[in-house]
This record gives sequence, C-alpha cells and structure tokens, in this order.
Amino acid sequence: MWFRRDLRLGDNPALLAAIEEAGSGDDPRVVPLFVVDPVLWQASGPVRKAYLVDALRSLDDSLGGQILIQHGDPVDVVPAIARASGATSVHVAADFGPYGRRRDDAVEAALRVPLVRTGSPYAVAPGRVTKDDGTPFRVFTPFWKAWTRHGWRGPAGAPPTDVEWWMPVECDGFPDRPDLGDLELPAAGEQAARARWAAFRDQRLAAYPESRNRPDLPGTSVMSHHLRWGEIHPRTMLAELGQQDEVFAKELCWREFYADVLATAPKSAHSSLDQRYDDDMRWTEGATARAMLATWAEGRTGYPFVDAGMRQLRAEGWMHNRVRMVVASFLVKDLHLPWQLGAREFMHWLRDGDLASNVHGWQWTAGCGTDAAPFYRVFNPILQGQKFDPDGEYVRRYVPELRHLPGAAVHEPWNDPAGYRHGYPQRVVDHAVERGVALADFEAIKR
Repeated sequence: MWFRRDLRLGDNPALLAAIEEAGSGDDPRVVPLFVVDPVLWQASGPVRKAYLVDALRSLDDSLGGQILIQHGDPVDVVPAIARASGATSVHVAADFGPYGRRRDDAVEAALRVPLVRTGSPYAVAPGRVTKDDGTPFRVFTPFWKAWTRHGWRGPAGAPPTDVEWWMPVECDGFPDRPDLGDLELPAAGEQAARARWAAFRDQRLAAYPESRNRPDLPGTSVMSHHLRWGEIHPRTMLAELGQQDEVFAKELCWREFYADVLATAPKSAHSSLDQRYDDDMRWTEGATARAMLATWAEGRTGYPFVDAGMRQLRAEGWMHNRVRMVVASFLVKDLHLPWQLGAREFMHWLRDGDLASNVHGWQWTAGCGTDAAPFYRVFNPILQGQKFDPDGEYVRRYVPELRHLPGAAVHEPWNDPAGYRHGYPQRVVDHAVERGVALADFEAIKR
C-alpha cells in the first residue's frame, strides 16, 4: 500500500483492496509505504513540510510503528520495495494532479506487478461529472447540480485489526521537521481529523450558513488541511450531512470542482484559463512589482483587513476563506500583479496548500478562471472588513498597531487622529483609483 494523500486507515478503499489481495494469497502481509519524493518535498514550504511530518507520525502510530518511509524518486523506490517484499501488486488511490498522473504512469511502467488504483481523494473522481455532450464544466453551479445528481458511494469500512504490516527493508526515517518558530500547527492525523469534524458537526454546523464569512468568529470547520492530506475523506463528512446542510456540502463540492478543472486543463496549474490575462493584460513590473509583492506578503499595505489576513497566514499557516478572496483581489486588482505570484505565496505558507484549490481559487478571484462574472468583481477591502469583521476583532487580533482603535474604526485608521500612533503604515495605493485602472485594463484586453 503506497500512501500519498490518504494518510488514514479508515474509509480507505485502496488500503482495503491491498489487504483483501494479501489475504487471498500465500503471504498475507501488507507493506505500508510512504515515499518522500524530492520533487514534492523541495517544492513545499516549511509549514506544509512540518504538517506532513506530523501526519506521518500519527499514521505510523496507527500502524504500530510499521510505516516504511523511503526517500527518493518513486519511479526507483516503489519498484525496489515491490521486489524486496515479493509483492504481487502495489495499491494506490488515484492521483489526478498533473505531476501525480505522470509519476504514477512512470511507476506503473517500471513495475513488474500491477499498480492498482482504487478510489481517489474525492467523493466523485475528476472526469466523472460532465455536460451532456461529454465536455467538462467550467462554471460551478451546473457542476454542483450534476455532481449531486451523480452521487457518491458511502464510506468504506475500517481495516481488520489483525493485518500483518511488514517492513521488508530498513526504513529511511521521517524527514526532518522544519523549525517553525512561534507558529504552532494544529494536531495532525486521522483521530485529530475525526475529532475536529465531530466538534464542528455537533456544535457549529447549524450556524455555518450565517457565520462562515465572519473571520472574527469560529464559524468554519477548518478541515481543509485534514482533507488535503487525506486524514479524513470527504464522503465520510458528506455521509453525516443532512439536506439542510447544503451550504457546507457546496464547499466540499468546490474542492471537487477545482480538482476536475485542473484534471481536464492541467496547464491551468500555471497559466490562466483565459489566456488573455497572461498574454495581453498590463501588469506592474520590475522593482515596483517586487516592492508591492513584499508589502502585500508581509501585511503592510495600509488596508487593515488585507494586512490582518496576510499576517494570519504567516502566524498560523492558514487564512479564513473570505479573507483569502479579499487579499487575492487586492493583489491582482489594486496592485496589478498577476495571480501566479499570489498563488505561489499561498502555497509556500499554507498548511492546506492544495494545487487545484489554490490555483483555481486565485483564478476565480482574478477573473481569469471559472468565475461566471469575471474581472468586474473587485472586492473593496474597506467595505469587506466592515461587513464581515463588524467590530474589528479580527483585525485587532493580527494587527497590534491598531488595537487602540475601538470597534469598526479599526478598518479606517486614516479617519482617526490617533490612527497611526503605533506605526501602522499608510495606504500604499488608493483603492478607488486602482479599481478604475484595473477595469480599464480589462476593457483594453477585451478589445
């Protein structure tokens, strides 16, 4: 069993398939393998690396300390372990990402035994939901309707307790966990995922439709990192939702929609679905672009709601989804920087960094992806803060220079004589002016 984005034992069809095959043969042992792939490891930021190490340690505990961790190219490692163990097959959950598909095809070609793909990280695998003519969806709402009509299987069972796990060669050991300083990650692993989900389901799910856009409140599930690493499967969560929980189900569907878009348009991992944005749009360049990017990334734009979000990202390795949209809009439409720069910054810091969700979330906000009402949507960073952080608690939590300002005044420090008393920066741009510039630039590429 080659674990990748399914670091759990329960509701894991690929693992059950491996156990079933082992039980039908002469040697009923299963090798639980994880490969530290240098391509993926080196591309990950320190937060994602640290969380992965924590998740692997939790999985190892569940396996009685028997997980086999090997470092190297999976094309070399997986066949070598299959040979060393005398395996009759290698079992995986299907990977639909651009790199994952190429890697799995190469591993399959190098193996002398079958590579068996069972299940995926999604309730409905990419490519299963299409329009009537067989083409993929590019707008969420019709995808959501088709996705719900398609449906999904119920959760798979837990593995038997008497499985004989086997480590046929010496383990290379866990990769080094980066030092994150003061940044503390939440508990990782299958049990932590189940506990977090149960607490949200029982205590906050009913209020989710009203509270999900409020970053000052604990209104979201914060399950994204558990889903990203497969510590829980989305169908486990879907099975426990009622019909009244459609709003939350839609959030799970967005994840599957973006995975479907990336699977059918793999170049969109780096390029805009609407190529005009890469070829013709006028972007800020040179030293000015570098300075603006750093100002945004460090939370020094002078717009409190934006700066709170970017500081939360660096403090926690996570950011509230409403704020993700606001800071993304600000980078693209106020600072006139391409979405790829922001997506890269997010992937470096997010513990839930998922390629499909990240790049297509960014493209949706930038207006060059799947948004049905593209570039004209420009988030006002002041009004967004006033609406979704009405008492200013979220801003004060992450921007200490403004903690002396009461209530909603924190969103407009320029209106208070004491607003800049503690060194908060002035606004780097005028939102109203830059909004006009962005819309004019979009009109130019339309022509």
